[in-house]
Amino acid sequence: MRILTFLILAILSLAAPAAACTGTEKCPLGDRGYHVREPVGWDGQSPLPVQLHFHGWGRQGQVPIQSPRTGGAASEAGILFVAPDGLGRTWDFRRAGSRDTDFALAVLAEVARRYPVAGQPLIVSGYSWGALMAARFTCDGGAEIDALLLIAGAFQPGIDCTGRPGRVSHVHGTTDTVLDFPYGPDGDPTQAVAIWKTQLGCGPQIRQFDWKSVPYLTQDRREWDCEAGLLTMDIHSASHLIPRNWVARHLAEILN
Repeated sequence: MRILTFLILAILSLAAPAAACTGTEKCPLGDRGYHVREPVGWDGQSPLPVQLHFHGWGRQGQVPIQSPRTGGAASEAGILFVAPDGLGRTWDFRRAGSRDTDFALAVLAEVARRYPVAGQPLIVSGYSWGALMAARFTCDGGAEIDALLLIAGAFQPGIDCTGRPGRVSHVHGTTDTVLDFPYGPDGDPTQAVAIWKTQLGCGPQIRQFDWKSVPYLTQDRREWDCEAGLLTMDIHSASHLIPRNWVARHLAEILN
């Protein structure tokens, strides 16, 4: 049913005229819409990597589009930033076969009709409940994903998951009181990426080092080499937020 729904939405989007919508202007699609931010200085022809980003609870795609930490970082990196709207400003991420996976696939189909993105990297990201939706979208397995960026939101191990991106990077604050930092057995601080260790076929942790995205916030980076690619986790002492320059650094690492 999920595949059939996606095909119907994709056909409808192909039959509709291209929407000239960027920035704060919403692109209508079905019973909701999505937002697009083009890269700085794009010539209108060069192929574009895509970042599909799921907003946090109570928001819409306009918020991450305008944020320098998300849409701004993508634009500066030469990436087409795409932010769908959740129904009721939330996401259906708890079970496999989400209606929001169908919608996000339809958004990507329309973006492919409007922009030269064929064969380019697809990066999926999300913040808070949007991180859970990004994980659900990836686990539903409807798209080939090059990298998954999860910010302050993590699935516990054991959920249905078929997707296998080439890279997964997670960041979480130990003082988060909205979606608590997920410690594992015996206080394991890497529980947030336990599902991805299995999904990507990771070996033991091979690297750990500190780095700073801003002078006042140290991040503890841990990395695993995996059959599918790379897994990273950044741990910091702040609360429920998108660390400044975190997305920008990871986009640079992915594209390079």
